[in-house]
Amino acid sequence: MENYNDIKQGEKGAWLSIAAYIVLSAIKLFIGTISGSQALLADGLNNSTDIIASIAVLVGLKISRRPPDSNHSYGHFRAETVAALIASFIMMAVGLQVLFQGVNTFIQPVHETPDLLAAWTAAGGALVMMAVYGYNIKLARAIKSNAMKAVALDNRSDALVSVGALIGIIGSQFGIPWLDPLTATLVGLMICKTAWDIFRKASHDLTDGFDATELELMKATVADIKGVQSIKDIKARIHGNNVLVDTTVLVDAQLNVVQSHDITEEIEEQLKERHQVSNVLVHIEPN
Repeated sequence: MENYNDIKQGEKGAWLSIAAYIVLSAIKLFIGTISGSQALLADGLNNSTDIIASIAVLVGLKISRRPPDSNHSYGHFRAETVAALIASFIMMAVGLQVLFQGVNTFIQPVHETPDLLAAWTAAGGALVMMAVYGYNIKLARAIKSNAMKAVALDNRSDALVSVGALIGIIGSQFGIPWLDPLTATLVGLMICKTAWDIFRKASHDLTDGFDATELELMKATVADIKGVQSIKDIKARIHGNNVLVDTTVLVDAQLNVVQSHDITEEIEEQLKERHQVSNVLVHIEPN
């Protein structure tokens, strides 16, 4: 199936993120320690825990590729959404920790100016993560994967975090030592914001939430189909990277079974073609 192949493609992006985070976290934590940069240490800590988050997404993608069984008639696609939810928890924990460290440094400041090596490290990290983000966001859109979108947003957040660390380190070179812990605090806030956005999207999907505007567009598509007199009900939900739609339509009571079936076929075809719906269940009622 195409969806299973798409998920397998998504695993490449997760592996890319894991590899990038392993290398960058090791470098940033080492350079941050020897240079005395709180912002770079916060950035490195963020990258180190992102390894765990990316692994969680990778596991979720692998589980999603399992075919339907007796207990999962619709397949295991929601495993990737659960993985994105777990990733958001990990990111939030890290964000709060970084935030605490940044505020604590304000209260008990360390009067040391970070070495410029820390600045070059942050700049390099930002460039690497923007490249990884570019690859993963393009992949996420191609395969319509919320889990990979979460990974990509985390990648972008990490790139911005590194830019913030760079600003803080450079500022400290010009006699503004408080700019470095300030940046670390802002880093923590950015991590928490990204974690919240991922959590909100994942929890929305897991509770069968769906974009009301997109649902109205689907309703308009069904209403325009020849033979549909009115729409009694239409609802949709997200199942991993799949969209499932259930609709009840009213048709002329004089139509025979074959004619009614043709209408359902047209509804399914139009929703799949125009709205990329994976599965459509149509119930016909006489009007």
